[in-house]
Parts: sequence; structure tokens; C-alpha cells
Amino acid sequence: MSTVLSYVRPKAGAIAIQMVIKVTGTIIELLLPWMLSVILDDYVPLGDLRGILFWGGLMVLTAALAFLCNAGANRMSCATSRDITRRLRRDLFKKVTELSCAQVDEFTTASLISRLTSDTYNVHQMLDRMQRLGVRAPILLVGGICVTFAMEPVLTLVLLSVLPLLGMLVFVISRRGVGLYTRTQEALDVMVRRTKESIAGIRVIQALSKTDYEEARFEEANKEVSDRDQKAAVLMNITNPAMNLLLNAGLTAVIVVGAYRVDRGVTGPGTVIAFLSYFTIILNALMMVSRLFVIYSKGAAGAGRIAQVLDSERELLEEDFEDKADELEICFDHVSFSYGKVEDDVHDISFSLKKGETLGIIGPTGSGKSTIMSLLLRFYDPDSGSIYIRGRNIKSIDQSELHSMFGVVFQNDFIYSDDIESNIRFGREGISDEDIRKSIDMAQAGFIYDKPAGIAEELSSGGSNLSGGQKQRVLLSRAFCGDHDILLLDDSSSALDYKTDAGLRKAIAREKRDVTKIIIAQRISSIKNADRILVLSQGREVGYGTHEELLSCCESYREIARIQMGEVD
Repeated sequence: MSTVLSYVRPKAGAIAIQMVIKVTGTIIELLLPWMLSVILDDYVPLGDLRGILFWGGLMVLTAALAFLCNAGANRMSCATSRDITRRLRRDLFKKVTELSCAQVDEFTTASLISRLTSDTYNVHQMLDRMQRLGVRAPILLVGGICVTFAMEPVLTLVLLSVLPLLGMLVFVISRRGVGLYTRTQEALDVMVRRTKESIAGIRVIQALSKTDYEEARFEEANKEVSDRDQKAAVLMNITNPAMNLLLNAGLTAVIVVGAYRVDRGVTGPGTVIAFLSYFTIILNALMMVSRLFVIYSKGAAGAGRIAQVLDSERELLEEDFEDKADELEICFDHVSFSYGKVEDDVHDISFSLKKGETLGIIGPTGSGKSTIMSLLLRFYDPDSGSIYIRGRNIKSIDQSELHSMFGVVFQNDFIYSDDIESNIRFGREGISDEDIRKSIDMAQAGFIYDKPAGIAEELSSGGSNLSGGQKQRVLLSRAFCGDHDILLLDDSSSALDYKTDAGLRKAIAREKRDVTKIIIAQRISSIKNADRILVLSQGREVGYGTHEELLSCCESYREIARIQMGEVD
């Protein structure tokens, strides 16, 4: 909770003002039953109509003032909790974007989505209700007891006899509730992940007639969420019936003792009626407290999960390294890396590129091609070896500076719901319309101009209203925009026909001759003209050289060439 409280402190002044108003309104509200007792005991028996009207009017004014204070305070609490949660959600999102890929893998994407949505919502509810009910309920509870004690000490002692039991009940149940709601949120993470996976793969699911299978998987996760939520809800919902039982027992005792005292002439009927009104106020206050503990349990669980992300240490820090006097643009020096830290996913990889040169990387699925790109972008740090750009160890380069060097198309890149121009520009306002046009032409994406709205054509989320080849060409247009020193293309032409692919390669060679390029491909035709080709198998280098050199000395490359192009020794 300390992390969330640090977001509350800047609003301490506004919260203090709101609380003063709330306290004022609540205290004024506590005067109403006392005024009623004065009317019933002092003026009704005497038939004093003037006194009755005066105190009745005073009650109306008091009720109106209490309403204005409480309504104003509630409005302020809504504003402050909104602002706090918005800032918290913004910083959480910023932190998520700064997490290393290893940290994202550890938290999981589904869990991060859940923390950004349902957990922040629960924290918002907690902050809002704590400002409103958290001030009002204790004042009504303590104030009601104090006023009733002044009016009728004996009846108050009868009421107080049940409060220790109520306090113990609320404490025990709420303490267990935090843990149960945390487990519920963890189950919700799993359901979000399965929902995300199913929606992303809905076409494949339908094509393979696996709708029933996916429904069963979702229902399994849904049932786990429901079961855990029900377990938490059952525990928390014990509070109200148990409180009602204890309070009704106390109320019965109060009525019996009050009737006895009225009969003995010790107290007046107006006092007993006022006491019952205060008893109702105290009852409602206790109900508010029980609701607060449910809301707090959810909010505290969410706050803890949010704090795990916000308090996570930044892993990929800049380090000091002595620069090398090197003309090489990119250098991998005996680099090894493992995702699970058990067996290397890439092992002892070395290659170098001068400015403007092209490296092609080819190999079977799972051979480590995309991992090399992730290491170059410093999404992960290598377990051993070093990576240099222009003689600088990439660990010494600021992340924003490092990433600004690259134009990138990932194997599983994304298109968001907006027009084509926005997807290509991608928030880079310094890119001119002429740059966008050139990048479209270079990416062989002339189909864009044939769209009804041209470059302003709206795209669906994920580019679902584009074909695979069209989507790749939009992504290539995005990568080609801007002034980049290094171009990384990860299987970015796999959906293109051979003619379009050939046109793309010619355009890259012509327009990006001074840009260093790393092209990951499954087709030899996409990389055969590269200055160097790296052949991978099971994370290890099995060939390195030009197309002709590899045909003569690398059996794996020869086999790929034989299958794809009919080339032989």
C-alpha cells in the first residue's frame, strides 16, 4: 500500500478539505434525532405549536445543510480518486513499456493487462469509498455512540456490548479476504490470457473447427475465476448476516430495556425514539464499515499487484565500457544467450558488418534467428560475449538512443486500429508526407492508393481487413520511414509473391545502400545477394559466408537451396 499512498500524498490538501466538509456534514446530520427527541419530549406534551414549528424548521435546515456538505464532499472525493487513479494508471503503463522482455515474460502479458484494468479499477474504488464512507462511517459510529451515551447511558451500554464481537468478526474476515481476492486476480490473469489468445487466433480456430475446444478451455479458466471469486464472496458476505444477527439481538435488548425504563418513568418516549434513530444510524455505519472492508480487501490486493510492477527494478541499465576504435557498424563477439538459463538458445555467435553491408540470416524454425535481433535491440542482455555498434558496447548506449538507430519489422509485428497514414507515421511527427510516400513506394505498397480513402483508409485492429502481403507492406513502409542507420527485417516478406519480393529487394538495395541491413528470411532468394549470410541450426552457426561460398562448403545451406531453388553443387 505504501506505493499507492505515494500517489495520494500530492492530493493531501484537497483530501483534507474534503474531509473537513464531510466531517461537518456528518456531525450536523447527527443532530437530527436529538432535535426530534426535543420536539417529542419538550414541546409535544405541552402542545407548544410554535416551538414544534421552530424546531421542525431547524431540522429541515439542518438536513439541507448536511446534504449540501455531504454532496459537495462526495463530488470532491470522486475528483481526487479519479486524478490519483489516472496518474497511477499512466505511470503503470509507462513502467510496463520500460520493462525488459525478461520481466514481461515473468509477469506475463495477460497479468499486466489485468493489473492495468481490473486492479487499477479496484484501487480507484478503494480510494473513492475510503474518502466517502471511510470518513462518514466512523463519525456516525463514534458520534452516534457519544450522543446516545449522553442521552441514555444505560441503553448505550446495552448497545456497546455487541460491538467487540462485531469488530472481531470484521477483522478476521477482512484479513482472509485480501489473500482470497489476490488469488482471484491471479485466476483472472489466466482467463485474460486465454481470451487474448482465442480472439487473436479466431480465424484459425474457426477454420480448424475447434470452437468447442476453445470454449472448453475458456470455460475452465472462467470456472476457476468464478470459484475463487465465489469463495472470497462467500467469506466476505458472512459479514452482513452475522452483523445483522448481532445488531438485531442488540436492538431487541435495547427495546426491552427502553420499554422498562419508560414504564418506570426514568426516561421519556421521545428519548427512546431518538435512541432508536441513532441505533439505525449506528447500524448503517457498521454496514458501511463491512462494505469498506470488502472494498479494501479488493483494493489492497490490486494495490499489491500494481506495486510489484511499479517497484520492479530496471534490469537493462547502462554500463560504462571503453569504446573500441573500430570501423565496424555491428559486431557480435562470441555471443551466447538462454531464455531459461538452462540451455543456450544461441551459442557462440560471431559476425561483423561494415556500414552499408547486408547480413542475411537463415535457418529452420527455432534456430535462434529472431533471438539475434532481440539481442541487438537489447531486449535481453547476452549471458556471455559482447555486442558492439560502431565500437560502442550496446550496454553503454541509452535505450532511446539505441532504438532510434533502427528501422524494424518484427516477425509478429502489429497494426492498430487507425488509418494507414497513422500506422506508418507511428507518432513520428517529424516525418513528412513525402517521406511517407517514398516509403510506400519502396515497400511496393501501391495498393494503398487504390483504397477508397487512399492513405486515410481505416484499418481494423491487427490489420484484419488487409491480406497478409498487404499487412507486411504497410509494416515495411513504417520501417522505411525516418532516418535510420540500421534496418532489421525479420521474415518481413514471407507473404509476398516472388515478383513483389524481387521489387522490394531492388528498392532496398537502391534506396538504402548506405544503411546497414540484417534480413532474417526463410527464402534464399531474399538474402542470396547479401554481403554475408549466417546459417543457424539449433542456435549454433553452421555456415557463414557469401551465397556462393555457402553452396560449396555448407551442407545445410546447400540442402535449403536444393529444395527452394533447385541449385546443386
